[in-house]
Amino acid sequence: MSNSSNVPERDGKCAPIDANDSGDEEVFHDAHFPAEEEAQLLKESHEIKSEANQLFIAKSYDQAISCYDRALASCPSYLDYDIAIIHSNIAACHLKLEDWKAAVDSATVSIERLSKIIPPTPQEKGDESKGKQIQESKEHTDAVVELSGDDEEAELKELQRLQEQDEQRSKVMRLRGKVLMRRAKAKTEIGGWGSLQGAAEDYQALAGTENLPADDKRVVQRALRELPERIKQAREKEMGDMMGKLKELGNGILSPFGLSTDNFKFVQDPKTGGYNMNFQS
Repeated sequence: MSNSSNVPERDGKCAPIDANDSGDEEVFHDAHFPAEEEAQLLKESHEIKSEANQLFIAKSYDQAISCYDRALASCPSYLDYDIAIIHSNIAACHLKLEDWKAAVDSATVSIERLSKIIPPTPQEKGDESKGKQIQESKEHTDAVVELSGDDEEAELKELQRLQEQDEQRSKVMRLRGKVLMRRAKAKTEIGGWGSLQGAAEDYQALAGTENLPADDKRVVQRALRELPERIKQAREKEMGDMMGKLKELGNGILSPFGLSTDNFKFVQDPKTGGYNMNFQS
């Protein structure tokens, strides 16, 4: 993984939450502080996060994590972009500590927060059924505004809004790319069928990311070449282990009847990968 994915993110302008959120969690999520109090809390959070960044640079990763936790406690819970940055930085710390599972957990929280700001594409989400809805949303975002010249002030405001929207999207997508890189690396290190498959999905999402740094592109391309074989080997190993445990359990059940699993022949179907069972006396 490139060095860019290991550097904690700096402060950025906080992005608004999705106004369409619903549910009990979102009811609490929408309880905003007064503007002045929110600004003070965010300032405190940024100051603490800056301390944590310095601890990260000093390679004091455990202390940095504790400091990032304090930054989270100070940050209003509805500021998704700021929360996502902190969790991304925590994931970077866990990577340095080689605590792969914790890195996956922190990166996942960060990605979930970013998805509240800009929903992932069907490729990133792996949900083709919602592709039309997301495409319609993107078309709305990318809509061309015709300038008539009748109301210059209103048009300037609209242009400014669109520019801010584009900047916000760029920031979110850039951070999402970093977090996906971190999560994919952690899943690869965990190994096993499920984790490797998850890493492949993250790398596949990254392959379609715009403006991915060159070093990260090389990591992604190499991973997509190497992971299929590793996934196949992990799947076969886990299936073999599972069959071994089932055989051991079966022998325990059958032994009182003078039988064993050797009386049952399992033959794998090369077409489906499943198994057929034949009894042999």
